[in-house]
Amino acid sequence: MKFTRQNLFVKKQVDLEKIANSKEGLERNLSAFSLSMMGVGAIVGAGIFILPGILAAKYTGPGVMFSFLLAAVVCSMAALCYSEFSSTIPLAGSAYTYIYSVFGEFIAWILGWALISEYLFAVSSVAVSWSAYFQNILAGFGWKLPAFLSAAIGTSSVHGGIFNLPAFLIVLVIALLLTGGVSESTRVNNIMVMIKIGVILLFVVVGVFYIKPSNWHPFLPFGINGVISGSAVAFYAYIGFDAVSTASEEVKNPQRDMPIGIITSLLITTILYTVLSTVLTGVVHYTRLNVDDPVAFALNLMHQNWVAGIVSVGAVVGMTTVLLVMSYGGTRLLFAISRDGLLPKSLHKLNAKTHVPVANTWIFGLIAAIFAAVIPLDRIAELVNIGTLFAFAMVSIGVVFLRRDKVLGHVEKSFKVPFYPVLPIVSFLMCLYLMTRLRAFTWIAFIIWLIIGLIVYFSYSYHHSIARETQFKD
Repeated sequence: MKFTRQNLFVKKQVDLEKIANSKEGLERNLSAFSLSMMGVGAIVGAGIFILPGILAAKYTGPGVMFSFLLAAVVCSMAALCYSEFSSTIPLAGSAYTYIYSVFGEFIAWILGWALISEYLFAVSSVAVSWSAYFQNILAGFGWKLPAFLSAAIGTSSVHGGIFNLPAFLIVLVIALLLTGGVSESTRVNNIMVMIKIGVILLFVVVGVFYIKPSNWHPFLPFGINGVISGSAVAFYAYIGFDAVSTASEEVKNPQRDMPIGIITSLLITTILYTVLSTVLTGVVHYTRLNVDDPVAFALNLMHQNWVAGIVSVGAVVGMTTVLLVMSYGGTRLLFAISRDGLLPKSLHKLNAKTHVPVANTWIFGLIAAIFAAVIPLDRIAELVNIGTLFAFAMVSIGVVFLRRDKVLGHVEKSFKVPFYPVLPIVSFLMCLYLMTRLRAFTWIAFIIWLIIGLIVYFSYSYHHSIARETQFKD
């Protein structure tokens, strides 16, 4: 088949009636509450226990909450766009599936490939942070791993590191948990999210009595430009709410529950980030917060060592929920891409008992585990933000085309983006602007990843596309 514009941009045909009545595929057993907890579990993790201190020290000073709020505003606009898409097209695959239905296959593949990197590197980076906190807890009991098994080669804080064993193992444990079924996984997630929120509130309640207003001066030592640059980095703290939209095919009432889950999780996490950042910078001067564990560091300064121990445990629990949800999102993305024929069939084969793509889950988990074990955190975290911002930008502008679609534009929706078309366009532009604030290294790595994706697409995906096969038969 010749490469033509029409062939490259073939659109995914969405049969909403067939989806609603289908008895096959992924099992629908998630509620709005489970989705909200899934979103909170994905968003509140390494970001809240590490990022506020780094942002305050390097970018914003005590005004770090403004970076979180600005990032939240951009995220919330994108979340509204995700909500309209998820209430219109209740299929697994999140942004990839939405863009496939609106812009066509080639753009969808580029986006899907970018999202694969987001999920892989997000899981890997959080696993490395999880390992650091977990090893701190072990050290409290006098246990210490050999240096060569405690970190990857090139980790600045560990001399002699070769293989990060805890990071490797936790990713595989998460994969094992996910193969047991989504309902079992969400029960574990809900419990851990409650523990995590409790630990954060404990820090806030204890810390508020140690606030020194003098620590908030100067409030914006790096100026507004620092706040804006900080917001591009703060975006890392919010990645995860889009993973909620990958669960569309496993939700009891997706048209109603998907928007509730996405927006509720974002609202809860924004409040938590803002409050914790305010208290943290009030307790410790921002110049002292460039540490790996700023929350525990602040508690030690307050001589609240018992609370610091609880927070360290809470950090491990918190990051475990992030690993769970981001791994879930990555496997469901691979499931959707494989089902469309763009990746091998084995990636969307479901277990007859658990209705889970087992091979897919183990392959994703193994790759992420290897990345976490052998690549230092400062390198594997680079690609996460740019892939997410790219996805948010495409979904935002995609709403404009969704409304104009001859079929999907007339589908009855339980949720519509307000202030249309201004809000989707502003969201699109804001995401692009934040992408420009990322480092050159991130852009170079992102472009290399996309080139690899194009090679995969034209050598395999194009020739196995189910949408092209059904619509352009020779």
